[in-house]
Amino acid sequence: MSTPRSHFDAVIVGAGVVGVASALWAQMRGQSVALIDPAAVGSGASSGNACTLATYACLPVNDPSVFANLPYYLFSNDSPLALSWGHALRHPIWMMKFLANCRPTKSRQIAQELAALLAHADAGLNPLIEAATAEDLIIANGQLTVWRSATAADADRAGLKFRRDQGIPFEELSGAEAHAMEPALAFQPARGVYYPLARHIRDPLLLTQRLHQKFTELGGQTIAKAVTELSDEGAQVRVHLGQDDVTAVRVVLAAGAYSAQIKGGGAEHLPLQTERGYHLIYKDLGHYATRPVGWVEGGFYTAPMAQGLRLAGTVEIAALNAPQNPRRLDYIARKGAELWGDLPAPDATWMGCRPTLPDALPVIGPSPSSSKIIHAFGHQHLGLTMAGVTGRIVADLLEGRQPNLAIGGLSAARSFL
Repeated sequence: MSTPRSHFDAVIVGAGVVGVASALWAQMRGQSVALIDPAAVGSGASSGNACTLATYACLPVNDPSVFANLPYYLFSNDSPLALSWGHALRHPIWMMKFLANCRPTKSRQIAQELAALLAHADAGLNPLIEAATAEDLIIANGQLTVWRSATAADADRAGLKFRRDQGIPFEELSGAEAHAMEPALAFQPARGVYYPLARHIRDPLLLTQRLHQKFTELGGQTIAKAVTELSDEGAQVRVHLGQDDVTAVRVVLAAGAYSAQIKGGGAEHLPLQTERGYHLIYKDLGHYATRPVGWVEGGFYTAPMAQGLRLAGTVEIAALNAPQNPRRLDYIARKGAELWGDLPAPDATWMGCRPTLPDALPVIGPSPSSSKIIHAFGHQHLGLTMAGVTGRIVADLLEGRQPNLAIGGLSAARSFL
C-alpha cells in the first residue's frame, strides 16, 4: 500500500467546478496535485446553477438601470432581487462599491472584461469535457431569452448592440418566432433573442464529478478536510488542516464564497460577498422546454435537465450563513407559473451562495499576501461557464508563466470601484 503524499506541486483549495477544472488542467500538465474540500465534490453552488454555458452573458448585474429601478428592487415583493437590510447595514461599503460600479463607464468596462474572458470559455472547457468523456452531458441547442413586454425589450437594445460589437452571434426574434421555438410557454413574448452557440449541461453535478474522476485517474489526490489557514514558508506553502498538514510549491484558493474564511490566503482582505441563488425542480416536466429559456423581467432561467425542469436564478443579497428564504422560492414558483402555466408543487428546492465581488468580476491571479498563492474565485453567475478557462489560466500560473489572456483587470489588487 502506497503512503499518501504530503507535499505537492500544487494544492487546490475548493472542489467546486472551478477548483476541479483547475485541478484537472494542472494534473493534465503533469503536476502533482491535491484537491482539498470538506464537502463532496461539486456539491455547492456548482450543482445548483441554471445548467447553461452562457458564453454570451457578458453584461454584468452592475447595470446603470439599477439606479432607476432601485426602489422596485428593494421594496417590491415581485422583484427578482431581494436584499437583507441587516446584512446591507453591516456591509455598507460593499453596497456603495456595488452601486459605484453601476455607473455607465464602469459597467461598460466590466462588460468588456467579461466578454474577453467568455470568448475563451469554450476553449478552456472543451478539452476537459473530452478528457473526461463527458460529451453525453452536453446539449448544443442554443439558448432563448424572452421579454414579455416591448418596453422591457427596448430597454435592453444597448446591451444587444454591445454583444453584437463583441462578435457574439445571436438572432433577434419576433414574439411569434420565440413562441414557436418553445410552444409550451404560457404567453407569447413581445420579443426574443436566440443564442445559437450556447450549450447546456444535462447534469452539472455529474459533469463536475466526471472531471474529478479523470483527475483521480491521472493520479490526483483528494483530501476531504477543511483548510483553516495558508502559510507561506518561503520555499513552500503550508496548508493547515488541523492535523496532517500538507505543503505545496503553490496553492490555489478556489473555495468560492468560502474563500475569505481561510486565513492567510489574502481573500479575507477582499470585498467578497454572496449573491444567493435558488432553484426549484419539477421532475416530470423536463419536456416543457427544449433549451434554457431566460425570462428577463422574471430574472430567472428554465433549463431542461436529467432531473426534470429546473427553474433557477434571482439574486438575494444576504449573509453566507443566513437561512433559506422561503419568499425567494415562492417568487420563482409564482413566476414559473406565469411563464409555463399552472405548475405542481416542486419536487426539490435548493439555495446556494454565488461568490461575488462588487464589480461582478472574478479574482484570478496571485494573492497580495503571497506570490505562491493564486486566487480563482468570485465568478458570481458564471462559475460553470468560466471554470475551464479559469482552470487553464491557473495551470499557466502554477507553471510560473504568463497566461495568453490579459488578466490584469482581474487582479486582487484592483480598486473594485
